[in-house]
Amino acid sequence: MKIRFFNARILTMEKGKEPFWGELRVKDDKIEKILREEDKVASSETEIWDEEIDCGGNLLMPGFKNAHTHSPMTFLRSYADDLPLNQWLYDRVFPMEAKLSDEAMYEFARLAVLEYLAGGITSVFDMYLKPELTAKACMDMGMRCVLVSGLNDFTSSPKQMEEEYNTLNHFSPLIQYRLGFHAEYTCSKALLEQVSQLSHKYETPVYCHLSETEKEVSDCRKKYGMTPTAFLDSLGIFDYGGGGYHCVYMSEEDLSIFQKHGLYVVTNPASNLKLASGIAPIAEFEKRGIPVAIGTDGAASNNCLDMFREMFLVSGLSKVLTKDAASTDACDVLRMATVNGSLAMGIPETDVLSEGKLADLILIDLNQPNMHPFHNIPKNLVYSGNKGNILLTMINGNILYRDGRYPGVDAQEIYFRCEELLKRM
Repeated sequence: MKIRFFNARILTMEKGKEPFWGELRVKDDKIEKILREEDKVASSETEIWDEEIDCGGNLLMPGFKNAHTHSPMTFLRSYADDLPLNQWLYDRVFPMEAKLSDEAMYEFARLAVLEYLAGGITSVFDMYLKPELTAKACMDMGMRCVLVSGLNDFTSSPKQMEEEYNTLNHFSPLIQYRLGFHAEYTCSKALLEQVSQLSHKYETPVYCHLSETEKEVSDCRKKYGMTPTAFLDSLGIFDYGGGGYHCVYMSEEDLSIFQKHGLYVVTNPASNLKLASGIAPIAEFEKRGIPVAIGTDGAASNNCLDMFREMFLVSGLSKVLTKDAASTDACDVLRMATVNGSLAMGIPETDVLSEGKLADLILIDLNQPNMHPFHNIPKNLVYSGNKGNILLTMINGNILYRDGRYPGVDAQEIYFRCEELLKRM
């Protein structure tokens, strides 16, 4: 397939590059060429395109990278609300998850993909039970997905995680898999030692929920005399990099460990607010050069898989926490939601719009009141943008969402199947 986007403003997200007028050409799954308007030259050569899209002055940019989510958990949207984390998890979430069938996990993952696409999300970093089902759902829908194991004392095993690592990394060009585990508090020391051994065997990074609540940190100190980050580091789990989801309560030692290993923080502000977990110290991470990516978390705790809302909260909450309105600039936040997400997930070929990169991109509608005037388009996206501004979402060179529709997918059928499956549960 050859697709030409023309008459566009283009924000490549490359450092130091402002939005410019031009055109972008896609061939198969990659960006073939990007031309600035002033650099285009007349040519007698006739190019044949499968489709030419007049962007009407709207904005082409890399898609958002949802760097922490649990896709099948759409089945719990608005089911376990207004509860503290432990009660939410043990009294509501776990009992319902025990009723999940394979069919339900697959269909509710597809429901999540519909929401991702409508919100301009072109890849997700997903942790959930039976990752092969999420992998199949994403592959069938054309969604790029990096899976991470949610290993714990109750589900999965190191042997199963190793099998998934060796299988799912060859499952589809759209699918990759990373080693991981749910959290320190759901894993025995013996289990975590096996995770460390696997990381060293394959020389690969590890990811997990980390320091999400004060109780988690306090309990770990009582148990091991260390914070979760320090304890995991003592086992060698982060020797090959990786990162933590949430990272709300971080000690000086924790921050040094993140710096030492080049670990990524994946912040989830809406989920942390809704569960009253706290506010992550984003400005401190930035000050120390610790890279930050952004995730929505699952629909059970958010409940909206919306990167626009997350971006606003990352910046706004940082300003409140530091009592400094200059803290955490919107342009840096936009980078967290795009470039840093790609790097945290280990898919640098999707980080910016550049020739030879994968064609994972979105078209933003600037012809709406919330986008005017054009004082600063990137800051408009963070502070006033919303999912209604997404005109088109392309992944791997395929247009998967356009003008409110999903080409080749019957969204109504997915809604119906999910409602029927929920009734059975």
